[in-house]
Amino acid sequence: MLIATQLGAAALLTLAMTIVHGAGVAGIAHGLGLDRRRIAGGFHLRTVVILAAVALMLLGLHLIEIVLFGLFYFAVGAIGSLEEALFVSASAYSTLGHAEYAIPVEWRLLGAIEGVIGFLMLGWSTAFFVTDMNKLLREPS
Repeated sequence: MLIATQLGAAALLTLAMTIVHGAGVAGIAHGLGLDRRRIAGGFHLRTVVILAAVALMLLGLHLIEIVLFGLFYFAVGAIGSLEEALFVSASAYSTLGHAEYAIPVEWRLLGAIEGVIGFLMLGWSTAFFVTDMNKLLREPS
């Protein structure tokens, strides 16, 4: 496998993940009204529900991204079964580290790059979540 093929696939998947994640975060913010909602400081059941919804939606967004990588590995024949491809993708994306043993040499650079992408997407989600959590809990309505 040419390194250019891996880097090309990595560039396309990075672009796709950035678009998916950006659209997902923007959709979550807009759909839940986080761009305009203010809740008085303190503990409120409504705040807990909103924050739980944000966390679950962000988890769903990461799962979509993991599935997209897994489908890629499966589609190009890098990994023989869809279940294994999803496991390898989740391991790489979360930087768990098991992917390095399951991805063939021809695609291992992409697996490493998936780890970097996952790390960045998880960081982006964390920043989004903390920003909105602070907005909901600290600013008066």
